[in-house]
Amino acid sequence: MSEMDDFNAAIVKEFREHDGVVGGYFAGATLLLLTTVGAKTGTERVNPLVYFGEGDTLYVFASAGGAPRHPAWYHNLVAHPDVTIEVGTERTAARATPLTGAERDRIYAAQAERSAQFGEYARNTARTIPVVAITRV
Repeated sequence: MSEMDDFNAAIVKEFREHDGVVGGYFAGATLLLLTTVGAKTGTERVNPLVYFGEGDTLYVFASAGGAPRHPAWYHNLVAHPDVTIEVGTERTAARATPLTGAERDRIYAAQAERSAQFGEYARNTARTIPVVAITRV
């Protein structure tokens, strides 16, 4: 297991033990757990992600902290857009849809306004950070 896997596993455990509330790095953040199916392996993967909601849609950001590549969970949901999300104590099936163009830009800018880190992530990478709309099904 990688360091990132260990980090994520600890966050997932804390999230589930405390009804969606975590401390440390994510203290005070709006956090959800996203379960995807591996694009190559078919194995379920759970990732804690910062999100924000607008109406019935939740948005997540494939920032990977400004890394040069998209995170694995993003590739997984592109291959298998039917996902599961956990928000607080609610666990539900959902559909993931990557955004493009002006809508992607609007949502990312709104997130960067909410959290300056997301502006830093965008400045630290040459790639366009994907924004994904999550809708419950």
